[in-house]
Amino acid sequence: MAGLFISLEGIDGSGKSTQGRRLAQTLRDQGHQVTLTREPGGSPGAEEIRRLVLEGATDRWSAETEILLFTAARRDHLEKTIRPALARGEVVITDRFADSTRIFQGITRGDLSETVDRLHALMIGVEPDLTLLFDLDPAVGLARATARAGAELRFEDMGLGFQQKARAGFLALAKAHPRFRLIDADADETTVAERVWHAVAPHLGRS
Repeated sequence: MAGLFISLEGIDGSGKSTQGRRLAQTLRDQGHQVTLTREPGGSPGAEEIRRLVLEGATDRWSAETEILLFTAARRDHLEKTIRPALARGEVVITDRFADSTRIFQGITRGDLSETVDRLHALMIGVEPDLTLLFDLDPAVGLARATARAGAELRFEDMGLGFQQKARAGFLALAKAHPRFRLIDADADETTVAERVWHAVAPHLGRS
């Protein structure tokens, strides 16, 4: 896979999606070919699974079932969208990837990290070249997320404690893996976009 693979991670409401769109446009303006995608989703099959896991009651699925669903969606996303775009030499930007499963299913509702990692190694086997972690006070992020209209609020409905555990987990992952760059998301949109560009620009020679 010859392109550059970038993932965007963080708690709900941290601004990942907005910054992903801005980054994709900046890269296109500079002549890069870009695939902007998301998880769960990013391919027709994965989008069907998205509706299953992001809508409905908080107790609709156990964490173990969610791990299987998210991994199935990720495998289809990898096959149908990510790998072909990287093979074309594109910059792939995905709004969430495996780190979200490591946090939201692996540690926030029990100790399932080993299960997540073993299934990832077996079925996915790919990590991003660069992961941008958008860090924000969980109370601020939750307020932003719940203010959005729509039905995809299942994880937001799990409450502030869930988001606090998720933030702590993401920060621990960032310390453990050199591919992470921490982005302070507690600023206006343009300032955060400048921080994103500062983190991404040194990697562009690899794409």
